[in-house]
Amino acid sequence: MTRAAPIGVFDSGIGGLTVMRALMEKMPSESFVYLGDTARLPYGTKSAETVTRYAVQCAEAVAAHGVKLLVVACNTASSVALPALQKSLAPIPVIGVIEPGAEAAVAAAPRGRIAVIATEGTVKGGAYMRAVHARNPNAQVTQQACPLFVALAEEGLTEGEIPELVAERYLAPLLEGREQPECLVLGCTHFPALAKTIARVAGPRIKLVDSAATTADAVAKLLKETGNAHDGAPLPPRFLATDSPERFARVGEIFLGRKIDPDTVELIDLQKLPHTAG
Repeated sequence: MTRAAPIGVFDSGIGGLTVMRALMEKMPSESFVYLGDTARLPYGTKSAETVTRYAVQCAEAVAAHGVKLLVVACNTASSVALPALQKSLAPIPVIGVIEPGAEAAVAAAPRGRIAVIATEGTVKGGAYMRAVHARNPNAQVTQQACPLFVALAEEGLTEGEIPELVAERYLAPLLEGREQPECLVLGCTHFPALAKTIARVAGPRIKLVDSAATTADAVAKLLKETGNAHDGAPLPPRFLATDSPERFARVGEIFLGRKIDPDTVELIDLQKLPHTAG
């Protein structure tokens, strides 16, 4: 493993490109390999066993590209599959988005009033609640599953009447009562695409917490501590998708914030790939 080796990133689909965007902005000298399991999304409505199996397959496919570190840019996979991924890829470090997001939430909520919006799988798994309470045992954490946000983000419907009505419906239970949350954790990588709409509905007093930036900070810190940070010229990012490279490139621009050439997106079949780690 060399310092010039790429950082691997995977998600159940395209939303994880928000995490990759933050990583690229934080570490412009690093190279990246991104895998979106677009054939099997969403992970948020699937069982923990299925998500773990899918996540290990994705991680091993990314590891085959010689990565020096893996970022699990999927909140659902981070919440239920992180131990299995760390075991499968050892000694390659594996970082999820839950812990950095929880740390940022605790910092943003001095009174401990924290709300989390996420997929059904992440909410049911309770990973954010556990991670927050590990840092502040007295925190008051409320959660809300917002599955339609994923579909809206994937379709590019991020502003306007439809996403605003959906946001009002989802956020209403979190905003009722006197003691409103101090911060709102965007517990799915798709949700930052809807941040303007969510912020408008939540109101100016509630701070939005996006785990992408804090995850990028955690990765940069680990690479520096282990002496694996790269300071040369990066290679162009590589993109892998399990379905529809054209759609991946078109919709992915919304999340990555830059154009993706469809010809640079490689279609792969995870079922046919040999196991490369573990």
